[in-house]
Amino acid sequence: MEKKYVYDLHAEHKEWLNKMSFYKDEIKVMRNRLSEVAAKNTDREVQAHVEHFQNQLIVQDEQADILRHNIKEYENVIEDHLKKNDVAADHLKWDDHSHLRDDVDTFEKIINDLRRELITFLSRWM
Repeated sequence: MEKKYVYDLHAEHKEWLNKMSFYKDEIKVMRNRLSEVAAKNTDREVQAHVEHFQNQLIVQDEQADILRHNIKEYENVIEDHLKKNDVAADHLKWDDHSHLRDDVDTFEKIINDLRRELITFLSRWM
């Protein structure tokens, strides 16, 4: 497994946590837009699409929470290690967290695809 400086891992964790916060906010905005469409269009086809998107947003909101938790857990492990060892953090290397990077990348791809699909749907019905 590749090793990276703890400082670099910490910076990446902060970036990911900021991204999760952004996506959580964006999910709220998307939910609001769906509510507007649902209120204006009672057609069964439209309501079925609204429900589909609402379900997808619930899933992605949960995934953002899970990712946030996993990132914080990894950050806590590093912090605990640093408290027990007096090695300067800027010299310490730690196992890379490639699994978290892959999870964040996958989440971003899914949420961006969902956003594009939702925009297409909203542009048709708003």
